[in-house]
Amino acid sequence: MRALLFVVVIGCGSTPPEPERWSEAWLEREAQRYIGSVHSRRESLEASLVNPANIYSKQRLASYGHGTKGWDALPEWNPRSRPLDREALEAFAASKWPVIPRKRLWDGKRPHDRAGWIALGRRVFFEYPLRAEIGVEHALAPWLVGSAVAMPDGGEGQGIERASDGSVPGVVAFDDVDGTKRIGITCAVCHTAVREGVVVPGAARRGFDLGALRLAYYKNTGAPVAPELARRMATWGAGRADVTEDDDEDPVAIPDLWSLRDQTHLTQAGTIRHIGPAALALRQETQLLHANALRVRPPRELAWALAMYLYSLEPPPARTVTNPAAVEKGAALFEEHCRSCHTRPDGGGDSIPVMRVGTDPSLANGKARGTGNYRVTSLVRVADAAPYLHNGSVPTLDALLSTGRLEASYAGGARGPGPLRGHTFGASLPAADRAALVSYLESL
Repeated sequence: MRALLFVVVIGCGSTPPEPERWSEAWLEREAQRYIGSVHSRRESLEASLVNPANIYSKQRLASYGHGTKGWDALPEWNPRSRPLDREALEAFAASKWPVIPRKRLWDGKRPHDRAGWIALGRRVFFEYPLRAEIGVEHALAPWLVGSAVAMPDGGEGQGIERASDGSVPGVVAFDDVDGTKRIGITCAVCHTAVREGVVVPGAARRGFDLGALRLAYYKNTGAPVAPELARRMATWGAGRADVTEDDDEDPVAIPDLWSLRDQTHLTQAGTIRHIGPAALALRQETQLLHANALRVRPPRELAWALAMYLYSLEPPPARTVTNPAAVEKGAALFEEHCRSCHTRPDGGGDSIPVMRVGTDPSLANGKARGTGNYRVTSLVRVADAAPYLHNGSVPTLDALLSTGRLEASYAGGARGPGPLRGHTFGASLPAADRAALVSYLESL
């Protein structure tokens, strides 16, 4: 009897084996923890914030993961929205409002597998409004914002792109939280490109110029804008914006979203330690509620689904290699001179102290999201990722590997004349070696 009791006790005390990381079972368990447990979300938040003293971290630590107060108390918002297609644009051209579907974006049914989560996340990516955006409204439907003057190119010169089917990815017509009808932007407005009419989800839209769109609205409507704010927006340029939480001037370039699952840190300053999918879901959830002026928050199922979709994104095919010998030589040079920072198979790596990188330190040391570091991003399709560095200042790979950009007289910068210091790794190599290294990078 004692022997039998011993067996029973041992059996009751055993635990099932830990599911393999990133397996279907592991992701389902993590989804349950993120969606269902405030304690788990709070733990993930605290573990993921690299510098608890910056503004980004302080806001979240003070307001998130407290159960019935702070951001947890915001009402959930499951919007009614409509991606802009040709029919919707024709309605706007006639000063009419397109029909918004009666059904909400999400039917309330939780997906049962990874494919279901990804499919739902795709809808969030393309259809969940970050916010109404006055610059885009003015470009596409000036009558909606009290202006008779539209942008002559419908905003396409500022990066409102149209696919071959006439749709405008990343822009939606929707019923706002207060019941008004608005035109808004989604994640896809920054993180899709349209190439030869085809939408490429995950590719940074480097022609998107949010500052120019907003300034056109202020100019054509006469709406007041603080001169200092107008000046700053004019400096952003295409493909970047200053969206941090302080008054510092530190606009950042829109990044590609390839190989997110393998990145150790999120945001250019490595503000978030990528401990797992909960960290990315938290990033999406808090970004969406912040973008909507803290009026509402997304259902956590949608934040999780968006994270699953971002993990699933695949880059377009790499460029065709035309000089295999140069690529082979460049690969060897990369191993010798670059691999100490670009440690991962995708060319990414851990965060690096800004003093070692030597580039503009304003973002890395800023009050908003500063950590003292810059993350080493993936090099997947790096040849198509110009301009380079966290602030999008270096125009080409050749320039990145050239000492000429360090000179006070340098005039080739993507953001105007002046020296572009820092990241001198490889710049002192002989010209033939630098050319081979560029050939290798172009093959990735």
